[in-house]
Amino acid sequence: MCFNPGQEEEEEEEEEEEEEEEEEQEEEEEEEEEEEDEEEEQEDQEEDEEEEEQEEEEQEEQEEEEQEQEDEHDEKRDVRDSDQSCSYCMKERERDGEREREIRRER
Repeated sequence: MCFNPGQEEEEEEEEEEEEEEEEEQEEEEEEEEEEEDEEEEQEDQEEDEEEEEQEEEEQEEQEEEEQEQEDEHDEKRDVRDSDQSCSYCMKERERDGEREREIRRER
């Protein structure tokens, strides 16, 4: 094989071009991965916010329900009708009973 200086330079240029193309492709892949990660992170954040909002709504509903029961209890207490028992009273009695049992267990 004959020595051809032009051919060697051409081969080096081709290798450099291939390396540059590989580097560009790697950079593009990295950018795509970063974008995917950012999108995933944003989706996770949105899901967390939605869950938090739902929990807050449930908490508010529960507080409203408890307030309604308490109001019902107050109304019935105001009537002074001892034969009527509301759900709030029953829950309070149940809680008091549980507290008494816990105190007895501790002794």
